[in-house]
Amino acid sequence: MEKNDLEIDNLPNRLTFFRMLMIPVVVLALFFIEDTPEALVPYQAYLGHFSCWTFVLASITDFLDGYIARKRNIVTVFGSFLDPIADKFLVVSSIIMLMGIGRIHPIAVIILVLREMYMTSLRLLALTEGVDVPVNQLGKWKTGMQMTAIPMLMIYDDFLWLDLQLIGTILLYVSAFLSLSSALGYSLSMIKKLREKRAEKKRLKRESKAQREPV
Repeated sequence: MEKNDLEIDNLPNRLTFFRMLMIPVVVLALFFIEDTPEALVPYQAYLGHFSCWTFVLASITDFLDGYIARKRNIVTVFGSFLDPIADKFLVVSSIIMLMGIGRIHPIAVIILVLREMYMTSLRLLALTEGVDVPVNQLGKWKTGMQMTAIPMLMIYDDFLWLDLQLIGTILLYVSAFLSLSSALGYSLSMIKKLREKRAEKKRLKRESKAQREPV
């Protein structure tokens, strides 16, 4: 392990911390859309826009911390753990709050949340078994559509000439479908690699046994 592997105070981790701090801001803004305090009533129409752009800002930090970490070769244990957790916290908190104010159907939320839990468990299994499960194309499309749909559903109104409510809902349902498809793809890939690894272990064991046997 290199000397800087346990470093916490670096720019990518600061951006990840910032993203974590944005989560309660997004949650509170969406909460106040449903239960607006008297002091915020005049600004109620802006709460959706505020939560949307806060979410977008937090999402941009996700791109930036990964880009900076790769560019400067800053790979730390803490960053590798916290970065994906921050992403999941941001997305899951947002879609649960959007469900709470009636903008996402509970079935879509169940699919998306359970998929994230399943993928976390699958990656933990892959890590335990020493198997690499790379991101597939469906997973990338799922993430892109999901991250586009969520801020649209936060505004939930016409913006310029776009019906964000309709577009966001369609994108979210497509994202839910892709999440199931990509999870199936990850599972099949994982099973294949585990079988290959088991077969390789058996082959090496047979060869080792054959070498020990007297001729």
